[in-house]
Amino acid sequence: MKTTILTIFAIASLAVVNSNSAYANSNKNDKEVSTVLNNVSNINKIEIHGNVELYISDGSADQVKVYNKYYKENALVQSRDGVLRISSYSNQKLVVWVTANDLRAISAYDNAEVKSFGNLSKIEFEVNLHNNATANLNLDAYHANITVNDNAKATLSGTVNDYNLKYASPVNVNTKDFAAENSTTTLISGPEYKSSELARL
Repeated sequence: MKTTILTIFAIASLAVVNSNSAYANSNKNDKEVSTVLNNVSNINKIEIHGNVELYISDGSADQVKVYNKYYKENALVQSRDGVLRISSYSNQKLVVWVTANDLRAISAYDNAEVKSFGNLSKIEFEVNLHNNATANLNLDAYHANITVNDNAKATLSGTVNDYNLKYASPVNVNTKDFAAENSTTTLISGPEYKSSELARL
């Protein structure tokens, strides 16, 4: 009887140990994978192409953090002469978080997404969106130039002193929570835009 009880206790103990080990491995496999690129500095412009989700924030020092097992994906992150270029054409979005001290411009193409993480405080800031790119930005800027081409979309919040907007379609720009002291808006005209867009203004 005593032997049977000891055997049952031993089996139960092994089952608990094995269960805990499997749970630990599962958490380890599901753990967020990221790579910090330390050799990047003096970023004043970011250019993104493809299937990229970019988060930007202000900071005292420049840092680039790339998620989604960056080195295993078909992605490129390159910095040269103050321009940080990010591109990925994988089916899964490449997620990148950039902290920059003196970021002045962003250009986004294809299906890229740009989102501010916190408030972006800028003296001069320029955003150019192309194709189906989107931007969701909270600005506190003195002067901002925003260009929304093609089927791109922009959602802006915050305040700007001088604000220049160029857009292909008024429905693609959301400024519900955005205020500007002085603003200028210009419709981008061309053969690719229907006359009905002009009629809506």
